[in-house]
Amino acid sequence: MAHTELIIGTSFADADLPAAETLVREAGWNQVIADWEIFRSLGTVHTARDGGHVVATAATLPYGNFAWISMVLVLPKYRQRGLGTQLLARCVKALDSEGRVPVLDATPAGRPIYQAMGFEDCWGYHRLARPGPRPVAVVPSDATARVRPIVDTDWSALCAHDAAAFGADRSALLQRLRGRLPAAELLAERNGRIAGFMLGRNGRSASQLGPLIAEDDDTAHLLLARALSAIEGPVYLDFADAKTEIRTWLAQCGFVAQRPLTRMLYRRSVGFDDTSRTFAVVGPEFG
Repeated sequence: MAHTELIIGTSFADADLPAAETLVREAGWNQVIADWEIFRSLGTVHTARDGGHVVATAATLPYGNFAWISMVLVLPKYRQRGLGTQLLARCVKALDSEGRVPVLDATPAGRPIYQAMGFEDCWGYHRLARPGPRPVAVVPSDATARVRPIVDTDWSALCAHDAAAFGADRSALLQRLRGRLPAAELLAERNGRIAGFMLGRNGRSASQLGPLIAEDDDTAHLLLARALSAIEGPVYLDFADAKTEIRTWLAQCGFVAQRPLTRMLYRRSVGFDDTSRTFAVVGPEFG
C-alpha cells in the first residue's frame, strides 16, 4: 500500500476514544474507556494520525521519579512501518528530559526491542487467567488477620501503605480504580494495622485483579480467596513469578498462565518497588 504522511503528536480528545477502543479490540487487549481516561487525566497519550484518525498510540503515566510507558498499539494495516517504535522512542525521550526513569512491562516479543533501546530486566510475572467461576481451593487459616471491604476512612493509610511498596505515591490512579470492581476492594488488618490490600477493575473481556500488596503469603491468600469467591466470569491476574506457593494454589482455583512479562527499566536494573510485598500488579499498562 502507498504510505501516506502520518502526523505524530500528543493530542487525544473525546472524539478519539472510539479509535482507541478499536486499537484495543484489534489487539485483543482488556482495556475499556475508563482506562484511557486515566491516561488522559494523569498522563500523556502520544498518537499517530492518518487523515485526523488515530491509528497508533503509546502512553505515559508519571509516578514521581519514574514513569510508566504502555498502550503501544498500532492498527493492523499500519504495522511494519516502525510506528510503535517511533512512538515508544518519543515517550522515552520525553520522560528522560523530565528526569524520570522510564519503566515498562514487556512481552517476550517486545523485550528484545526494548533491550536494544537500553531497557534492562528487573523482575518477572505472568498473566494468569481464570476462564470462569470455580470453587476456591482451601486457603491456609490465619486467625490473626481479618479481611473486610475498604471504606473511605481507610483511604489515606491505604495509599501510604501502597506508596511504600510501589516506590511512589499513586493514589490518583488507585482512586480511579475505586468502584470498578467492588468485590475486589478489600483490606487485610492484623493487630490494628494494615497487612495488605487489593483493588480491581472491570475490563473488556475479563475482570482484572490488582494491585495486590501483602506482607506475607497468608495475607495474600485471604484477600484472593475472598475476592475470587465473589467474582463471576473470567478473571485476569498479573502475578509475580517469585510467589510460587500461591501460584500453585491459583492453579488449583482454575488459573492458567497466558504469557510471561518482564518489568524493565531504562538504563538500570534495580526497581523502585518492594518485590517482597508485591504479589500482583495493577496491570502492564499501569504498573
